[in-house]
Amino acid sequence: LPLPAGPATMADAAGATPLLPGLPDEIAIWEILVRLPPKSLLRSRAISPAWRRATSTRGFLLSHHARQPALPLQYTHSNVADGGESLDVVPFNHRAGVAAADRFQCVARLKTAPVLTSSCVRAPRFYLEASCDGLLVLSIEFDDICICNPATRQYAALQQVRGFRPVELYPHPSTGDYQLLLYQDEDQGAIYIFTVGSGQPPRHIGCPDPNELEDCPGLLFHGSLYWYIGNRIMVFDTTAESFRQIRAPVASDHARLFEMGDMLGVSSLNDEETAIDIWVMRDYQGEVWDFKRRIDLPAAEIRHQCQCSLSEEDVMVVPGDGELVVLVGCNGWLFQVDVNGKLIASFQPRGLNYTLHVLKQTLVQHTFFLALEGYVVNASPFI
Repeated sequence: LPLPAGPATMADAAGATPLLPGLPDEIAIWEILVRLPPKSLLRSRAISPAWRRATSTRGFLLSHHARQPALPLQYTHSNVADGGESLDVVPFNHRAGVAAADRFQCVARLKTAPVLTSSCVRAPRFYLEASCDGLLVLSIEFDDICICNPATRQYAALQQVRGFRPVELYPHPSTGDYQLLLYQDEDQGAIYIFTVGSGQPPRHIGCPDPNELEDCPGLLFHGSLYWYIGNRIMVFDTTAESFRQIRAPVASDHARLFEMGDMLGVSSLNDEETAIDIWVMRDYQGEVWDFKRRIDLPAAEIRHQCQCSLSEEDVMVVPGDGELVVLVGCNGWLFQVDVNGKLIASFQPRGLNYTLHVLKQTLVQHTFFLALEGYVVNASPFI
């Protein structure tokens, strides 16, 4: 990323003494500190007031967020001592060079309180509903909706959307406000938009059938949300707030969208579940797709190791260090396959459930939290 305008200002903010001896502050800030994981960056602020000032500006935090990897999300539910139940949010760090012990690091744990009913004490559960820019939308038993930032430990309920079901969270391209696509079970032909922190109720914008959009997370790409639905792709223009359909490269119930550099990609698992075809969109106006490659999966190795068929779990393609990585979740195992079809790693993270969401952590402080009822930071339900 280029240095923000006026780099001398940052150096001045850091004080006369260099942050790191022998290095200009611009190098220390924009080449070293900006690359740290969020937890490490927060710890570094304790070194000195100068470090805290240098790493707390909005410009720095936006640059820091831009450099964070988008990691596939897993989760688990656990019982806690008071009878409640926790949601552990666990990204999978698939990047090269990451130590095995750091592959599955819980970034947040949230707990519900036990509820006394007429017949028993039960523990409601948090569920992951949407993820965008380091923010997570959660539901409690698919009813109450809330939003949180695992890195800053900010949390608030979204009381105005009680009774709605979330579809996707996204930033408005012009205002930067975070908006939530919603639907109601009893109103199947309607989609609503809620602006987080606005104080306004959700507004109705029309179709399509929300059931088609809830099967898998949408992909935010160049200001639009994309969903792969069988033999077509549904697109939501977040500026015009309108839906349209574009041609899909292949009709498949096992296709997923992903971002590859600056291009929209599709991965399609074949019917035999032994290979993945990769397509990229070359011409957005003409809806022209190019076939890039076929990745033959080490299906025999995977099935032998986990004692299951691939159909029992999900296959996901994600960007890696310069090239794509295939992740196969199967019977409690997670397998990592390169673009040549070689099995490069296998993990058995017991108790984790796989999702198609990704988390790109952020330490950016979002002001909308302050406008939300029940806003807390570093407090319950975080534990």
